[in-house]
Amino acid sequence: MPKSVYKGKIDPDIDMTGKTVIVTGANTGLGLIAAIDLAKRGARTIMACRNLEKGKQALDEVNEKSKSSNVTLMELDLSSLESVRKFASSFLEKESRLDVLMNNAGVCMCPYTKSVDGFEMQFATNHLGHFLLTNLLLDILKRSAPSRVVTVSSLSHRIGGKVHWNDVNLTNNYTPAKGYGQSKLMNVLFSRELAKRMRGTGVTTYSLHPGAVKTDMQRHLGNIPDPNCSDRMWGCFGGCIRPFFKDPETGAVTQLYCAIAPELENETGRYYSDCRVATESSDGRNDEYAERLWTMSEKLVGLSK
Repeated sequence: MPKSVYKGKIDPDIDMTGKTVIVTGANTGLGLIAAIDLAKRGARTIMACRNLEKGKQALDEVNEKSKSSNVTLMELDLSSLESVRKFASSFLEKESRLDVLMNNAGVCMCPYTKSVDGFEMQFATNHLGHFLLTNLLLDILKRSAPSRVVTVSSLSHRIGGKVHWNDVNLTNNYTPAKGYGQSKLMNVLFSRELAKRMRGTGVTTYSLHPGAVKTDMQRHLGNIPDPNCSDRMWGCFGGCIRPFFKDPETGAVTQLYCAIAPELENETGRYYSDCRVATESSDGRNDEYAERLWTMSEKLVGLSK
């Protein structure tokens, strides 16, 4: 294991006092565990949550377990570009630095729905929302350098993950697995292109597979209404193996490793699993796809014409 990891946990002596971090989706699962850990280390921890009622309960838990008085809850719905812009504007008004942006939130294998902006929900939440958020915060990340952007992807990007360039909203022949695989491949490509664009700025970027983790993300497994046979098999398989998934405390280790391990300070653009460099799919290593996705995403979120 890397030297920052001991018995499945990150070295407790790594101090984050004086640093500011944002964790999206911090009210449950991996995000909640990450927020507790970072707050324990002294970081000013911003919990970015869609549901403020659940967020307040999670905030109480983070405060209690971390014994920190420097944790803040802010509203962020990544499926809404307006909400992302409001969050970024509010954060920039209040905060003077950002050392770690942890793009953790996501939806998994959900039935076909569209976001308020008209995008397929997994595409909107897992990719476009984090893409816009990161871009709106790049200046403060640069000013705070060395800083890091950590994006939670999934091994699913290798299992049928494909960008459907001519139908990114998957209006034809949608399946939950197809939507999830596409969005998780986009996470890898986004991190890869971001690393290229941030070289020399002190901003480093990482994507990762946390492992099969037992969280609320899997609530749709085993209950997939789509008639597609492969998705029924995926849902049944997922429902059967879910009892053997990692607990969130174990699952969050890799994203924490990417966020704070000192030995990664000069690494960027790589993909990790179990706190080690892993191999992306061939599409995930495609620089042409990474640049194409970036250009397309800029237009869709209104950062370019």
